[in-house]
Amino acid sequence: MQRVLVFNAHRRYRIRKKLVEKYVRRVVGKRKTTVSVVFVDSRCCKSINKKYLNHNYVTDVISFTIEQTPTLEGEVYINLDRAKQQAREYDVSFANEVGRLVIHGALHLIGYEDQTESERKKMKTVEDKHVHYWFPK
Repeated sequence: MQRVLVFNAHRRYRIRKKLVEKYVRRVVGKRKTTVSVVFVDSRCCKSINKKYLNHNYVTDVISFTIEQTPTLEGEVYINLDRAKQQAREYDVSFANEVGRLVIHGALHLIGYEDQTESERKKMKTVEDKHVHYWFPK
């Protein structure tokens, strides 16, 4: 069974839950899954980053894998303030950038990392494949 829970906790923006569910399901494949995706603002994201990861800065996405077997369980926090800024910066739609961040967070849940240049390249290749599926050029 796959459960993808979506929470719109941002005060201004609302993201369509069905699309988010589809993004996550495509990334995780056939795995049994319980994943929560929470849309937050910069202040909340910085607070989570500081409290749980000991990083005192704002970021665009934070993922926590709680369990990988037998069921993949995790949480993904998406900073919609940063998504809005990055959409302008990368010259893509807000929907495209939110999709990319959801996909990026889900990839972390299934084991992709981006700490080294090699890991970043590998993850970016897979991420781009998923993004282009939803947002063809």
